[in-house]
Amino acid sequence: MTKSLKKIALIVSSGTFVSKIGGLVRQLVIAGAFGIGSAYNAYNYAYIVPGFFLVLIGGINGPFHNSIVSVLSRKSLKEGNEITRIVNTNLGAILIIFSLILFISADPIIKIFGPGLSDEVHKIAVIQLQIMSPIAFFSGLIGIGFGYLNTKGEFFIPSISPLLSSILIIIIVGVFWLDQGNEINSYNYALKGGILLAISTLTGAILQWLIQIPSLINKGLRQNKLKWAWNHSGAKEVWKILYPASLASGMLQINVFTDLFFASGIIGAAAGLGYANFVVQAPLGLISNTILLPLLPIFARLSDTNQSKKLIKKIEQGLIFSSASMIGIGAVLISLSTPIITLIYGRGAFDSTAISLVSKLLIAYGLGMPAYLARDLLVRVYYSIGDAKTPFRISIIGIFLNILLDWILIGAPYSEGNYFQFDFGPQGIVFATVLINFFTCIYLLLQLKLKIAIIPINKWLFKIAKLLLSGFITVISVFTLSGLIIWPKDLLELSIGISIFSLLGILIFILSAQLMHIDEINDLIILFRKKIIHF
Repeated sequence: MTKSLKKIALIVSSGTFVSKIGGLVRQLVIAGAFGIGSAYNAYNYAYIVPGFFLVLIGGINGPFHNSIVSVLSRKSLKEGNEITRIVNTNLGAILIIFSLILFISADPIIKIFGPGLSDEVHKIAVIQLQIMSPIAFFSGLIGIGFGYLNTKGEFFIPSISPLLSSILIIIIVGVFWLDQGNEINSYNYALKGGILLAISTLTGAILQWLIQIPSLINKGLRQNKLKWAWNHSGAKEVWKILYPASLASGMLQINVFTDLFFASGIIGAAAGLGYANFVVQAPLGLISNTILLPLLPIFARLSDTNQSKKLIKKIEQGLIFSSASMIGIGAVLISLSTPIITLIYGRGAFDSTAISLVSKLLIAYGLGMPAYLARDLLVRVYYSIGDAKTPFRISIIGIFLNILLDWILIGAPYSEGNYFQFDFGPQGIVFATVLINFFTCIYLLLQLKLKIAIIPINKWLFKIAKLLLSGFITVISVFTLSGLIIWPKDLLELSIGISIFSLLGILIFILSAQLMHIDEINDLIILFRKKIIHF
């Protein structure tokens, strides 16, 4: 059984890794073709709703995928096939209606999400949304198929499927970019490119469904067999799990909608936020899988056996590990933001203006990385002790705070101008999220102290303060030293320079933390060393 689980983990991790590489190349091609221009800026608004459906309904480990797997895993082959056909029929009918609504109402939907968009960007976004509206329908087919295949032991196709969409975008957008040449800054270029980007996204979603069909047929399921049964008990089980999970995921999306709403009046902001966030998500995902995932079952086991002291020790370990890793990596991203963005995106339409904008946004995201992962850890601690209400309550408060802070930090705009003289621009939108995540962490820690009185919060906060000081020393040192050289334009030389200063930054951070007697830093080094050797 252990061997089987290891094999599954290897298949999923391999497929996911390849898909991530494909996603990186896709972003590089999009950045080169469109930069922070109208086509990709519009795409960020047009993709909001179709992307929401693709994540919520069609995404692996999304709410719908998890509900399908949890129900079908307990059913026989015959009953599972019947439930799948019923859910496929009922959900398909609902999603066809949603797709039609998206197509017909594309213009007012874009006005709602992006009231400050220019006429040019608005027009492109409306066309893109109309093209991508069928994604809502296909997301249902994708999600049902992936869930069914997982219950039958098929893991590779679901994990590799996002790669198809990336490859399609790489080919279509890449050919378009190379073919257009000097027209790269024209409106016609943005319009044509935006349309092709939307078409390739839709086609990629369709391919994610088509690739499932041979395996589904081989496993005994034909999706073309429809069955209406709204009151079927098995289908009701799926909906029962899906509703609360969808609500929680939907709340996370509200903050994304809010950020894009306030970014709509800032030229290139939506595109810039997307590029910078993509860079940050890579280390966040890596550290989350390395540190958080192994701790989650331990939290649950210790909370069930009422071993409070051991649970507190593990929470402290997770909190210091996640804070140390994120502060160290964040310090490097902050101090080397411009060369890093230049290396990743700096070609084609991604000009010096785009590099400057995204570099500043990367600094803002880097400042918030420790709180982002710490919040993730603390939320899971609450789930492990059987308290889902506290994280839910603070997330509701966070939504309203995000709206308020977004508005304030971009100067509090209104019809006749700004209420405030300061305006942080798109960085203000990121700062709002950073402040909310810090507030959430403090709130969750204080509430956890009320539940487990012996938690040494002051000790934890003092350690984190020393880590932040180490991070500050790292930023100042690396920024100063890297400023003494002229960064090369050659990609190989640039990557070597970034690697050298990144390693120097990590070394400075580790030495600073050790001098401040943060013992966990040595344990963290051992953990990463084991992971690297195992890999």
